[in-house]
Amino acid sequence: MNATILLVEDEFAVARGIEYALQQEGYAVRIARSGEEGLDFATQQAPDLVVLDVRLPGIDGFEVLRRLRAAGSKAPVLMLTARDEEVDKVIGLELGADDYLTKPFSLRELMSRIKALLRRAYGDLADATGGRVIRFRDLVIDLERRRVSRGERRISLTATEFEILRHLASRPGRVYSRRELLELVRDYESSLDQDEKTINVHVSHLREKLEDDPFAPAFILTVRGAGYAFAER
Repeated sequence: MNATILLVEDEFAVARGIEYALQQEGYAVRIARSGEEGLDFATQQAPDLVVLDVRLPGIDGFEVLRRLRAAGSKAPVLMLTARDEEVDKVIGLELGADDYLTKPFSLRELMSRIKALLRRAYGDLADATGGRVIRFRDLVIDLERRRVSRGERRISLTATEFEILRHLASRPGRVYSRRELLELVRDYESSLDQDEKTINVHVSHLREKLEDDPFAPAFILTVRGAGYAFAER
C-alpha cells in the first residue's frame, strides 16, 4: 500500500531521519514544521496516517489533534513526545490519538507501529474487487482515504460502519452472516459488544446514512435467515 504519511515535526534531524526511513519502505511522505502547517495539510490533503510531535512551535500537537478530530478526520495518528510522562499519553489518547511513542525511539519500532496502525485502519485494500475505489451507481467508497459519498454529498461514517461497508461492498452478492461481520470488525474495534445483534444496529445506521429509503434498501440487502449482502452490480 503506497500510503501517504504526514510527519509533523519541527526538529530537522529527526524529521529527515524518519522521512528517509519511511521512503525506504515505499511510503509517500509530507513534512510539516509547525502545528499550523500540519493542520492545514491534514485537513486539505487527507493523509492516510499522521505522525505528530507533541511539542511544536505555534499550536502544539494536542491542539492539532483536537482540531483534526473536530473536523471529522479519522486518519490514524501516532503521537511523538520527548517526555515519558503518563499525563501526556493520557491526554493524547483522550483526544483521539491511536498510538504513542516516546523519544528517543528506534526507527524499527516506529515502522512497526506505523504498519500496525495502517493495517488496523485500512485492512488489506488489495482484496477489493473494485480496487481502491468502489463505485456502485452514485455511491463512491474510497478505500484508501476512507471517504464515502453519494453524488456531491459526503457521508460521515464511524470506523465500525466503514469496516462493515468495506467488507460487504468489496464482494457484491457475497452473503455475510452477522457472526462473520462481527469477527471481521472486531479486529478494528476490540471493544465491540460480543452480541451479534450489534451488527443489526450498525447496519441500520448505515442504511439511514446511505439509502434513499432505509426500509427498501438498494445497497445493503438483508438475506433472510442468513445475514447481509451488498447489491450485485
